[in-house]
Amino acid sequence: MAVPNVVIVGGGFGGLDAARALAGAPVRVTLLDRHNHHVFQPLLYQVATASLSPGDIASPIRWILRRQQNVEVLLANVHAIDPVAKRVEIDAGDAIAYEYLIVATGATHSYFGHDDWAARAPGLKTLDDALAMRRRMLMAFEAAEREPDPAKQKRLLTFVIVGGGPTGVELAGALAEIARQSLRQDFRRIHPESARIVLLEGSPHVLVNFHDPLRDAARHALERLGVEVRTGSIVTQVDADGVLWRPAPRPGSGEASAGPDASAERISADTVLWAAGVAASPIAKSLGVRLDRIGRVPAEPTLAVPGHPEIFVAGDICALEQDGAWLPGVAQVAMQEGAHAARNILRAIGGNPLAPFRYRDYGIMATIGRGSAVGEIFGLKISGFFAWLFWIFLHIFWLIGFRNRFVVMTEWAWAYVTYQRRVRLITGDRAEG
Repeated sequence: MAVPNVVIVGGGFGGLDAARALAGAPVRVTLLDRHNHHVFQPLLYQVATASLSPGDIASPIRWILRRQQNVEVLLANVHAIDPVAKRVEIDAGDAIAYEYLIVATGATHSYFGHDDWAARAPGLKTLDDALAMRRRMLMAFEAAEREPDPAKQKRLLTFVIVGGGPTGVELAGALAEIARQSLRQDFRRIHPESARIVLLEGSPHVLVNFHDPLRDAARHALERLGVEVRTGSIVTQVDADGVLWRPAPRPGSGEASAGPDASAERISADTVLWAAGVAASPIAKSLGVRLDRIGRVPAEPTLAVPGHPEIFVAGDICALEQDGAWLPGVAQVAMQEGAHAARNILRAIGGNPLAPFRYRDYGIMATIGRGSAVGEIFGLKISGFFAWLFWIFLHIFWLIGFRNRFVVMTEWAWAYVTYQRRVRLITGDRAEG
């Protein structure tokens, strides 16, 4: 009897845990990813804000899975999936056949129909994104140092972050610390601590997935760092001079919600960072099934794709409702879904019925600068210094590899004691769009 071939598309949290769950199973596993490394995405913002180096939060996928003899890792761009022929189309017209498929390709940035904003407002999904964002932020301070015009200097020292979810909140807090602490003695003509940092969020609260006391605690922590938090603010334009935003319509008011108008306000800023929206990987379109409004596959309770019991989805590409709410696009969901999809494949091979997926919610956390975080862990709401310590040890625990854990702990300890960030390096081309 031939050994079934299981193809996993994506080496993120979902794909990696799926491959691990198939260790020692009587299957051949082919894992495809367009990068050769797995990135610990919750700490990408730390690379973007000069706290950590790329190698601190990334590990080669081949190294992670080196002991699994039934796994083959291929560096490849996946262009489409042919569910009828049961094959995955990759570079150079090549294709890989499968008996079972797990699609865990994650998400990309969404600019809500304004893709032209991407050049002016980069998002944060990959290591390349993080390095480009760090270069953009540090170059703003360098350009301000040599700018004689006070108005232009002020624009260079204004930073706008669009989106008040965990990524936006953590970016804003870290950027405020860079300006107020790490860079304050580095320049002679400018005062980095005078930098203006604005966080724009369309909903009435930052961290909308958290409960009220923690939302308020996060907002107050940001404001203590000098961040201007503007909730209920819809961005209507991003251009070379900064952003236009307008107040969000009040519920039941019948106000229009799109397009700039007389109520719009301009923030002149050289640096705009995007943390507002995500869209599922476009590979989902090739599955030929109905997708939700952000391009996710509405999966069966078993994580199988409707009409294709041999195809499973996990992570940000999977839309699944549980207890009346859609599961969030966080690492824990992706990891659990990836492992469950793999176990269901083994059930199918064994002739057993597929099991429905049940997410175990261990909690959510966000950090807001030095010594401050908020979190909901096992039903407990925590904030402040204790939450920050818990956040540190939780992320150290989940990092892959002893070296990564040791280096990250050392860097965080150094930053806490000295208020400095040792990786404030500007790499790549100096010019930015």
